[in-house]
Amino acid sequence: MSIIQACSDTKDCVDLFRPQGLYLKPIAKINVSVQLPQLKKAGAKISNWEVMEKVKEMARPFTFPVFKVSKSSLEFIRFESEIENYSSMENVLAKLDMKTIKLSGFTELLKVRAAEAKTPFPTRADWDSFFRENKNMNEMKAGERPDTIHFENMPCKWLVNYQDKSGVAHDKPSEFVLKKAFQAFGDIKIVDIPMLDPYRHKMKKTLSGISTFSFGQDLVFEAYIQYKEYIGFVKAMNALKGMKLCYKDRESERAWTSNIKTDFDKSKHLAETTIKQRKAERERIVKDERDKEKQENNKKRLEEMQKNEQLKVMAQEDREREEKKMAKALVASQRRMAREEKRKAKTLHKMGLTEEEEMAERIGIEERKLLLAQRKLESIRILDELLERVKVKCSCLLSVVRNCEMWLERFSRAWTFHVIKTL
Repeated sequence: MSIIQACSDTKDCVDLFRPQGLYLKPIAKINVSVQLPQLKKAGAKISNWEVMEKVKEMARPFTFPVFKVSKSSLEFIRFESEIENYSSMENVLAKLDMKTIKLSGFTELLKVRAAEAKTPFPTRADWDSFFRENKNMNEMKAGERPDTIHFENMPCKWLVNYQDKSGVAHDKPSEFVLKKAFQAFGDIKIVDIPMLDPYRHKMKKTLSGISTFSFGQDLVFEAYIQYKEYIGFVKAMNALKGMKLCYKDRESERAWTSNIKTDFDKSKHLAETTIKQRKAERERIVKDERDKEKQENNKKRLEEMQKNEQLKVMAQEDREREEKKMAKALVASQRRMAREEKRKAKTLHKMGLTEEEEMAERIGIEERKLLLAQRKLESIRILDELLERVKVKCSCLLSVVRNCEMWLERFSRAWTFHVIKTL
């Protein structure tokens, strides 16, 4: 069954801590067994769903928020169910027990048996015998005697301290609220919620007080409550026997129940020696974490220093490489200039010229180049002038040709007219 269920009937609820909306609701579980007939035909089947619906129909108007198959065989089907209100237990059993149902396709009637399912819960004899027979327990010391209750499957949001405006643990249960809720049975010495300790999951199971991993562990939590006196422990155990925790939302008027597990502590979780061991373990874990953090910081700092040193070395190497490159380029340039000077000196020596004579020769070469350029420019101008003159003469000749053509045309017309007139 699921841990948290919706609840539509809260008439049988008992107050636990009304300001927080917490109540205790009696568990009303029923075991239903249906005797199956012998299957005479090959391939014949019996539907568990059909049997379930028949049983539910027999129990009307009572309903079952939980109804599931717990065991199925060829001889019988056993169902585990739960009704809303414990006061309806006798009426529901009267409608189901020793009754019969008929399934489609079968002539035989199926016999139904129903009985109240007892919820396992420790009794006074259980804890008395446990602490009496266990030699590691000392009944003179708190936590080593029957005074501590261990809770499991307590919903986190039901025990949140909404009066705390700090917002540090807005979705975490409060030890203050838990203590307020259960101090109605007696004075409480100490309360422990392991999930509130961030180092608890790193401790050994014998010290942490946390059970093995389970799905939904962020929704529910474990808690330990130690009473100052034995009578408070007994009252709380008697009040919680056969009960589940109920939460009523005052704003929406809806209610839910949680099948909490209640047992007396067998691990000396809140014994003085265990508390000291847990404190020492926590200090050790904190110290280890600090040392680890310090080592990591030192490692990071060392890596940064090494990185910076490497960057400096790389920068120095780049500078040296650039300086060597520049030095090589300078030497190469000087060698090239020296070779050019040497080549120039050889050329001058072969020609028998001095530097002044070489300079005069260069000036003469430049003057000759200038003279050639001037001559080319004059030639271009002369050509332009000749072309212009040719163009003018061509235009004159063109006008003479046109006049001749005009006179020829007139003469031909006059001659043609004279011939026609003569005829």
